[in-house]
Amino acid sequence: MAIDSDVPLSSVHGGSNVVDNALLALARDLAEKNAGTPVILVTKDTNLRIKADALSIHAEDFETGRVELAESDTGHADVEVEDTVLDRLARGEGVDMPLPGRHANQYVRLRSPLVAKRSVLGRVRADGGGVQPLHRAIGDLAVRPLNMEQHFALDALLDDSLSLVTLMGKAGTGKTLLALAAGMHRTCEQDAFARLLVARPILPMGRDMGFLPGSLDEKLHPWMQPIYDNLAVLLQPAAASHTESMQAIQRLLERGVLAVEPLTYIRGRTMARQYLIVDEAQNLTPLEMKTIATRAGEGTKLVLTGDPDQIDNPYIDLSSSGFNAIVQRFLGEAMAAHVVLSKGERSALAERASDLL
Repeated sequence: MAIDSDVPLSSVHGGSNVVDNALLALARDLAEKNAGTPVILVTKDTNLRIKADALSIHAEDFETGRVELAESDTGHADVEVEDTVLDRLARGEGVDMPLPGRHANQYVRLRSPLVAKRSVLGRVRADGGGVQPLHRAIGDLAVRPLNMEQHFALDALLDDSLSLVTLMGKAGTGKTLLALAAGMHRTCEQDAFARLLVARPILPMGRDMGFLPGSLDEKLHPWMQPIYDNLAVLLQPAAASHTESMQAIQRLLERGVLAVEPLTYIRGRTMARQYLIVDEAQNLTPLEMKTIATRAGEGTKLVLTGDPDQIDNPYIDLSSSGFNAIVQRFLGEAMAAHVVLSKGERSALAERASDLL
């Protein structure tokens, strides 16, 4: 006998107004009345499963929709090829070659069999029949890629043929900064998109401080501050001070080419020709992720950044995160690319803390 965690309050034991306790009471009551029949409480709520275990009540997670990502997946592959292939890619030419076991838009590092340290970066073509060179326009960006994975990320972020880009990595790897830099470049400098829209779920880390005073913009400002911090870094080279950077951000907001919003009110909207960045996407459920992805109109590019090891939503985990789900479902699709960033570039302290803690 299985108990769904969505049982209405009116049907639970004792009419308790606390859902968790009511479900636990119902499960224990059924177990006592049906001694020969197993009673299983099925719920995605990790805290509820822990409570059930403490009370010796059998509880399980939903198996449907679980996502298992390979821990060893680095997001790219190393392939040994002849030096003539490396020469062609270095000149910016594509290469036709069989790539068994490689999926569309997977990033590769092609190595020379003769020269130990010689390699060229590329991306498997959408048709899977060869390798194409990386995007060449990164010289105009406000940031420079500091490692191989950031080269991969910028290639995906700047390629308009890719409608969906997912950037996965631990804190300090540059996911948000790279996405914002590419979005600012394509929207504000090249007019390839009508607007750069940056959104993130509103979830606290640790104990919630409760309601915030002020207008809607004032309430949202603490949640969106990480976005403004990254934008200030990008605009700093052209500004004499941090204050001038914030003033430049405000001018972009007033012009309507930049918008920073919560995800709360996204349902029902259709967003066309927008460079849409969703930060902290690991905190979204599969249903929320589907809602966001289906808002994309014609000419919109959706960029998702997240770290599956920093999930703050108490109702999801690695196997039920919408971010992990969309990565798995779109792997190998011609319109999508996935990049894993593992090398931290924020600071030596941040990198060491990420590894040790």
